Amino acid sequence: MERGPLRVYLGAAPGVGKTFAMLDEGHRRLERGTDLVVGYVETHGRARTAQAVEGLEVVPRRRLEHRGTQQEEMDLEAILARRPEVVLVDELAHTNLPGGMADHDKRWQDVEVLRDAGIEVVTTVNIQHLESLNDVTEQVTGVRQRETVPDHVVRSADQIELVDMSPQSLRRRMAHGNVYAADKIDAALSRYFREGNLTALRELALLWLADRVDEGLERYREQHDIEATWATRERIVVPVSGGAESSTLMRRAARIASRRSGGEWQALYVTRQDGLRGIAPDDLTALAAKAEELGGSFHTVVGDDPADAVLAFARAENATQVVIGASRRSRVSTVLRPGVGERVVAGSGDIDVHIVSHDYARSSERRPEVDNLGARRRVAGLVFGLVVPAALTAALDATKDLHGLPIEAMSLMLVVVATALVGGLAPAVLSALVSAVLLNYFFTPPIHTLTVAEPENVVTIAIFVAVGIAVATVVDNAARRTAEARAARREADALTVLAHSLLTSSDDLPGLLASACRLFDADGAAVLRGSSDGDVVVASCGSPPASVERADMAAAIDDRSTLVLTGATLPAHQRGLLNAYAAYAKVMEERRRATSAEVERLRLVDVDRTRTALLQAVSHDLRNPLAAVKVSVDSLRSTDVVFSDEDRDALLATIEESTDRLTALVTNLLDMSRISTGSVSVVLREVGLADAVRTSIAPLDGGSRIEVDVDPSLSVMADAGLLDRVLANICENALKYTPASAGVRVDAVAAGQRVVVRLADSGPGVADQDRDRLFAPFQRFGDVPQQDGVGLGLAVARGLTEAMGGTIATEETPGGGLTFVLELEAVS
Repeated sequence: MERGPLRVYLGAAPGVGKTFAMLDEGHRRLERGTDLVVGYVETHGRARTAQAVEGLEVVPRRRLEHRGTQQEEMDLEAILARRPEVVLVDELAHTNLPGGMADHDKRWQDVEVLRDAGIEVVTTVNIQHLESLNDVTEQVTGVRQRETVPDHVVRSADQIELVDMSPQSLRRRMAHGNVYAADKIDAALSRYFREGNLTALRELALLWLADRVDEGLERYREQHDIEATWATRERIVVPVSGGAESSTLMRRAARIASRRSGGEWQALYVTRQDGLRGIAPDDLTALAAKAEELGGSFHTVVGDDPADAVLAFARAENATQVVIGASRRSRVSTVLRPGVGERVVAGSGDIDVHIVSHDYARSSERRPEVDNLGARRRVAGLVFGLVVPAALTAALDATKDLHGLPIEAMSLMLVVVATALVGGLAPAVLSALVSAVLLNYFFTPPIHTLTVAEPENVVTIAIFVAVGIAVATVVDNAARRTAEARAARREADALTVLAHSLLTSSDDLPGLLASACRLFDADGAAVLRGSSDGDVVVASCGSPPASVERADMAAAIDDRSTLVLTGATLPAHQRGLLNAYAAYAKVMEERRRATSAEVERLRLVDVDRTRTALLQAVSHDLRNPLAAVKVSVDSLRSTDVVFSDEDRDALLATIEESTDRLTALVTNLLDMSRISTGSVSVVLREVGLADAVRTSIAPLDGGSRIEVDVDPSLSVMADAGLLDRVLANICENALKYTPASAGVRVDAVAAGQRVVVRLADSGPGVADQDRDRLFAPFQRFGDVPQQDGVGLGLAVARGLTEAMGGTIATEETPGGGLTFVLELEAVS
């Protein structure tokens, strides 16, 4: 069966008219003869929306009882039985009530079932209900949306239509009473429906829908094998090499993109597949930061041919323009071998290419060649290239009757190749010239002169020199690449270790320094922090330098700290790796500071929340019993009224009850304060559990409803006073939520080295997701009167239990209700 289409009306904000637009489409389709029904429409009490439903067939809703009230939900089974062509379903992100016939938590799951049945669905959803935007909309509006729909559900829609309205128009509509009732208008306009909030939501909706349009366009181009650029939006690609001109090119691209609304630009760096040529990692990071600063994005691709890589990336991104810098090479070299810019222009096709001039174009400046061999090998190569040809020539001259010119030429050529391996290109070129002179003087007729009698011998010597230089160049390049490969491998291994440490959140600074010592062959490493008394060692490894001045290598971590090494030197082109170690040391320090700051922030938040709750408790929960005591005392002392004995007893009972409430409240507040500050004093000793339970429930109102089934022989290690408070608070809570006709049961069993106490009530119970909140301070559940405590009893019970080395948890009571499970250490 073909899956039913999905059409979504996406609202930029509540009240813009998405439901009305959906109903309007329903009327249009009904007029065209479409079999259409209304599965669910939420009118929110709006008269115009209710009028728009008239004339449409409405599938009766399913009535469910939830928390003692009758509520309505969409009847999925009835719609499937009716099997219309099209069904209108409002509020796609709605959370279904438990008890429906379909085992679906969300309405969008019902919609998926309808589509699987081949029924077309027209639905509505607001932008703030999309799951990916939930955090953003909370930051904007200050309201956390608890009902969300996964983005992929909306993205899978065949059609998405944005229902939008300017913030000013929506606020006027609100003010006229077309969205909310009159008593809610002022609050809505001053909170959620502020003009800034509505503008931000509108922008979110437009950007999200624009991305969806881009996805559809790319999908269409792929399906129809369209490779040509469609200039639906100005997209600019800027290839950068990491040279000094890169910033100039990115600024030019940013200016071009800003000339047209919606324009965007991307910087692109192409690295070779062998990974041997490229800029330092810190330079690459600087390029990415510069691109982000200028409003663009930064990308890297791998390719041996930069021009092909640039064009492939530009076509994949549907770019309309490429901005590339003028070549640094001379005109002669450009003619002999076209550069990247010339080849990009030649293969660009319908993509516009801007060749941007800069201060470094056609300049003679070249990047310095990196000496991978070292001065010692260069000197050894020079000596080898001069001494060995002379020695070999003497040996060949002494045995010249045994061989001819070809053997002599090839022997000297072998020395040239060996010189290239030992000392690189320059000694090899010198060796080739010296060998050519020796070959001419000793082995080319006329002997012992620099004159060459036969023309073919002139060609032989010329070819010898050319081949010698060419072979030396190849050997030197191979040696360089080998050295670069080794260095790149070492850098890659080191960066891999750093990246792994970063991902695993390792804060082992000495371990980082040990890794640096191994990589750079250093005797010691340290992190030094400058102070008024000199450099202070924060962490060290091996034999570190005592100060920055005594270090052989140093890299700044921040304004005060420096990474230093001794006993090693590092070529200038490899300092990026040392900087990477310094950067990671900085990350470690920042992570440590952030962790400390977050711990302190959470502590302050908790303190502030506790302080606020305590103030609320003092201002409300303390005031009520105090007022009751004051009124009762004033009444008893009054001489204007003569009270009967019954009235006097009632007033005294009120005073007693209010005093008890004050005592319990202040006790809990003090206990919570002691727990929060960690100043609970615990004296553990053997306590008989049965006696402790009966003692704790004796003063409770309704304690006669508590059934105790505890073996008198069971004893626990506990503080008798604290255990009494724990049991009393839990039993009081259980009695509070248990119907008057039912009771509470307390039993206990020994389980190894622990004793498990269960206190089970038969009240309404608590949902699984709310059980952890039971033990949070200042929590009330259900219909408990506001004056009945401040929600500290269970928080105090948990804190005191944990102080005694025990645990407290909850589980569902068989048959309904909640069971508190208290575990304490048994007497050994």
